[in-house]
Amino acid sequence: MQNEKRQNVFFIITMILMTIYLIWRMFFTLPWGEGVLNVIFGMLLIMAEMVTVGTTFELFFQKMQKKRAQLDFPVIPDEYYPHVDVFIATHNEPVDLLYKTVNACTFMDYPDKSKVHIYLCDDGARPAVEELAKQFGVGYLGFPGNKDAKSGNLNNALSKTSSPLIATFDADMIPQHTFLMKTVPYFMLSTFIEENGEWRLRREEEMDPTFKLGLVQTPQSFYNPDLFQFNLYAEQGIPNEQDFFSREVNILRNASNAVAYTGSNTVIARQGMVDIGGFPLNTITEDFETSIRLQQEGYITYATQEVQAAGQTTTTIPSMIKQRIRWARGIIQSLQNTRAPLSRKLPFWTRVTYVSSFLYWWSFFNRLIFILSPILFALFDFQIVNTTFWQILIFWLPSYFFYSLSMRYLSSNIRNQRWSQVIDTIFMPYLIWPVILETVGIRERKFKVTNKNRSTGREWIASMKYALPHIILLILSIAAIIRYVNGKYGIALFFSSIIIFWLVHNMIALFYALFFMIGRRAYRENERIRAQEDVIIRYPDSTLRYEAKTVDLSENGIAFYVPYPIYLPEQKTISLVVKSSRYEANLDAVIVYVKADGEGWRYSATVKPLSETDKRQYMQLIYDRKHSLPEQMNLWDTAYDDMLRNVKKRIVQPKSDQRKMPRLSLHLPVTFTNHASCTLLSFNYRFFSATNLQGKIAEGSEVTFYTESNIEVVLKHTGKTTANKREVLLSVENIDEILGRGLIDQLLSDLIHPQAERFTKEG
Repeated sequence: MQNEKRQNVFFIITMILMTIYLIWRMFFTLPWGEGVLNVIFGMLLIMAEMVTVGTTFELFFQKMQKKRAQLDFPVIPDEYYPHVDVFIATHNEPVDLLYKTVNACTFMDYPDKSKVHIYLCDDGARPAVEELAKQFGVGYLGFPGNKDAKSGNLNNALSKTSSPLIATFDADMIPQHTFLMKTVPYFMLSTFIEENGEWRLRREEEMDPTFKLGLVQTPQSFYNPDLFQFNLYAEQGIPNEQDFFSREVNILRNASNAVAYTGSNTVIARQGMVDIGGFPLNTITEDFETSIRLQQEGYITYATQEVQAAGQTTTTIPSMIKQRIRWARGIIQSLQNTRAPLSRKLPFWTRVTYVSSFLYWWSFFNRLIFILSPILFALFDFQIVNTTFWQILIFWLPSYFFYSLSMRYLSSNIRNQRWSQVIDTIFMPYLIWPVILETVGIRERKFKVTNKNRSTGREWIASMKYALPHIILLILSIAAIIRYVNGKYGIALFFSSIIIFWLVHNMIALFYALFFMIGRRAYRENERIRAQEDVIIRYPDSTLRYEAKTVDLSENGIAFYVPYPIYLPEQKTISLVVKSSRYEANLDAVIVYVKADGEGWRYSATVKPLSETDKRQYMQLIYDRKHSLPEQMNLWDTAYDDMLRNVKKRIVQPKSDQRKMPRLSLHLPVTFTNHASCTLLSFNYRFFSATNLQGKIAEGSEVTFYTESNIEVVLKHTGKTTANKREVLLSVENIDEILGRGLIDQLLSDLIHPQAERFTKEG
């Protein structure tokens, strides 16, 4: 409560100071006597500031109302849960992508699972997709011809189903098992009421006919890093770029009932869809327009904060840019179609929110103005703002300071002002023109499905063409600084500090854009999801059994942690059983590499499920969880840290782990049965390295020694030495026999026990 009061105080102070600043800018700083171009650019700069501040004020107001807009979550008896139709919309996505989504839908909890009706809605009418539906025992609704794009596909599904609730998922969005149980109960608020901490059926006089819940939207979430996280080496430092909208902005819009339907991870009331005539057709963002039309019919659209499904975000720069252009044009289309900002069917604050939604897409034009303004002043002597240094300090500095602090409160550490500017700078050159065209009525009619295919990272030269506008602006910024500071010293530099600040500030965002466009090579075909689950390890034809914990999981690989080094033969198949509280999968595995990890060892392996049942269980082990990517920013990371990390990562090439056996350091003197001797320095189950060889140990010969537990170890002089040429390699000739007799762990204990105090691990 105290934190909320402080937040609101900051918001109010910021709005007062920014309003004073904007009034000062409008009436006292325009360069009226400096020529037409100066006045035009001066007015553009003021307009850009006003739009930016105005859209932020709208979010401040929503944040201040956030708690009042939250719906209670009812607890209802199992028999009152209604039938639900689950629509998985697919156009041309790969069948293996669909497999994971359909599989997850079949595992969703529900009191009576016979009430859950899953349908693959395929507007490509592909035989392979129909076969997938048969494989899972779910419904198949083919819709050949792709008429009316996704809207046509979903409207076809609506016409052939009848459940009162509809859950919609995109082809790549994998729901958690709790999805329906965390969304469906909200629709019972019109039927149930809380009394003395207990939920009961409403009496007839308690019914509220004005309460109509149209949809419940859960956040859009992603299990793979987006391009901002990946290309900028920030997977552990920043949340997904879309999190700010899904987990912050859309939640705030509960206050004005302007929540956007984002096309997936949603439950919708069928009656609402009947009332608006189905999914709208004359737009390329049918989801966004659906939510507006529901609101115009008196329905509540509600967004929840808890992630209940995760999908795959786009992994190439061209596809990301196309996706944003489609969103920009589609949202403007839908606002024009519904006349939402002016619609008398919507309350005042809902209309204000939609004005803000429209103005948001002009933030990219604003970003260009903010970058160009100091360049025009410092490089080309434009007089865009008519003021003095001290006036700027009085009017701008306090408002900017409080604005920056308030932005931190607004975003709940999901996004800060710097990252917002970086993102806007990256998209800026490619969204300005589409926004202008769509605003004046030149429409984009064709729906384009976002490409989710993984980039190899080798196309960075081709991607650099997208950085040309940023390179030009960066060169101009550098030239502006050089020209502006040339010949200035002491107090002159001090009075120039504000222009220098903005030039450097913008250059940082432009450097981010360059790093983003350069990209980064992807080495993995599938994402690794961090997870700690129980693993049981077994050898074929052996009674040996080990327990471990997973570190991460992927569709074709696994990493697990054990506290001590165990012998897992390379190039040989071992058996793994991975268990959670809900799932269990049997896997064949082959060790790929081993490395030291803290006090223990990490083993990585390729895996293959033993059966179809194991495959389905393993997919759920991977994806039925909260993703492991960050949900909040690392507040300790500065722009300097980010830049330094990006430079270092691009200069220093990562070393791949090649070791397939744990290598243990020893210092163990041994005497062989032929009275020869040596000192064993390291051991990796297949080889010892040795020094101080004495007696008959010729190259190619075999020698034998016995451990403390009388285990026979047969070694062969390989004639090879370690990389530093100081140690001879002796191969363990009877390791398989030791393993077969179940003595492998005792062998390890015998070798390290005498050296326990000095036992260390080498990576």
